[in-house]
Amino acid sequence: MSLSSSSSSSSSSSSESESEPPTGICLIPSLPDDVALNCLARIPRPYHPVLSLVSKPIHSLFSSPHFYHARFLLNSTQHHLYLTLRSRASTLLWFTLHRTPSRILLVPLPSQPSPAIGSAYAVLGSTIYVIGGSINDVPSSHIWLLDCRFHRWRRGPSMRVGREFAAAGVVDGKIYVIGGCVADNWARSANWAEVLDPASEKWERVASPAEVREKWMHASAVVDGKVYAMADRGGIALDPRCGAWESVGTELDLGWRGRACVVDDILYCYDYLGKIKGFDVKSGVWKELKGLHKGLPRFLCGATMADLGGKLVVVWECGGGNGKDMDIWCAEIQVSRKNGELWGEVDWFQKVLSVPKGSSIVHCSSVAL
Repeated sequence: MSLSSSSSSSSSSSSESESEPPTGICLIPSLPDDVALNCLARIPRPYHPVLSLVSKPIHSLFSSPHFYHARFLLNSTQHHLYLTLRSRASTLLWFTLHRTPSRILLVPLPSQPSPAIGSAYAVLGSTIYVIGGSINDVPSSHIWLLDCRFHRWRRGPSMRVGREFAAAGVVDGKIYVIGGCVADNWARSANWAEVLDPASEKWERVASPAEVREKWMHASAVVDGKVYAMADRGGIALDPRCGAWESVGTELDLGWRGRACVVDDILYCYDYLGKIKGFDVKSGVWKELKGLHKGLPRFLCGATMADLGGKLVVVWECGGGNGKDMDIWCAEIQVSRKNGELWGEVDWFQKVLSVPKGSSIVHCSSVAL
């Protein structure tokens, strides 16, 4: 597939600077640069650090937005896992899962400026949005953006009100944030829910009825175009397409415990009784993910999940062998539906990191690069 054949259909989703190729370089001797780019853009990302040592032009290419635009056009993007941990000293540590045929490990990333407690997370394109959180016990309106292509941080547009432990989700290219603030004055009541349009970098209020406003959200997910937010006193759902709010059903409300993710319109969570369960919003039924008893440990402490390109990834904590460390384990699971049941097959699982005891998993995200 040539890059030129797809550029017109994707021009609206990328800036002009991203679609313009670097000039005056020779990527691979005796090959035209557009052909060389077609070849290099298909190479899996874990090999880029080694390839960038081959020559300055290749190093420069791998550091340009145009290269990632080319990967997108060639349908060569891959999903990568990003993990946030809180250390014993209450600092936030960021990692990405580096995977090659010979090894799997978590690689440290630059620290987030002004880390907060209780931030919400959203992924849009190649960027992770870290939304609000408490700094010195004061809810913050700040937004930090991690550009996962180059692992650089920058400030985003601040929300209208400060939030901590809010719910967040992406629908139709916009980020919706719900709750995380006490609706005790006009500003916080009017802006209890907000939406960010990344194109304009402006937040706008989302109208919400007084009866749905809660302070603490413990989980959120997007299923079938709706943002589901699980609160202390009953879950709610927002349909941004029509602006409608509704209470979630009792079955979902009682069964959703802990962090969750959505794979193929099934919401998965870990119930702390040793089972991964999936909820089908259309049928309103929880079902156990079967087939895992031979592949995973019985209990997965601090289990956190992400949709990694159609596969269910689970990250959990386990006591280290020396009593001073805590191990981080990761598993990748293929999920499917057979005869009305949910089945999982573990592709691999192993320890990916050791950290000081007292650390904890905060969040994990999947980003296509």
